[in-house]
Amino acid sequence: MRTYGQYCGIAKTLDVVGDRWTLLIVRELLALGPCRHTDLRNGLPGIASNLLVDRLRDLEEAGLVHREAAPPPVATTLFSLTGRGRELEPVLRELSRWGIPLLREPGGSDTFRTHWLDMPARALTDHRPDQPAIALQLHADGNEDLVIEVKDGSVHTHAGRVDHPTASLTGPPHLLAATLLGDLDLNAAVQQGLRLSGEREAVLRILPR
Repeated sequence: MRTYGQYCGIAKTLDVVGDRWTLLIVRELLALGPCRHTDLRNGLPGIASNLLVDRLRDLEEAGLVHREAAPPPVATTLFSLTGRGRELEPVLRELSRWGIPLLREPGGSDTFRTHWLDMPARALTDHRPDQPAIALQLHADGNEDLVIEVKDGSVHTHAGRVDHPTASLTGPPHLLAATLLGDLDLNAAVQQGLRLSGEREAVLRILPR
């Protein structure tokens, strides 16, 4: 195993999760929960299949990832984070926060998955915890959906759809990201092409102020 050979918490951490793709695998498992190999490949465009296998094996050996056989009719292997692996969430949250200025320009040819907005969405605040629960649905053009559920002051996210969202936001990735991050107010985002349906106040309830 490659190691920095330094008795330092940062160096020891990077010995475990510092390889290319490793933290992005953790990102996928935090956002999506238990995943098949094919789910991870879809969320990690550009990774070679054999490299993904190697990284998953390394994460298992480090005690960060657990594999189990899914029951029929799925009958496949599922990968999920252990408790130790989930402890990386605040690390990724801070990396996501630090990277906000890097998202202020459209991604150009960069690939995108809507659930990559999971981490900034988790950092949102419920400004009206006294109000009834709401569900917001995000859809980036050509991608899957991300649901943001807000209840009693807590914000939770999951990939997928809900039957009757309180409000929906649909548009290009850079407008969705800028709106969630507070770089663009809702009115300006709509003027630039973001599509809003449902209750406007429900969206404003969680956007940065």
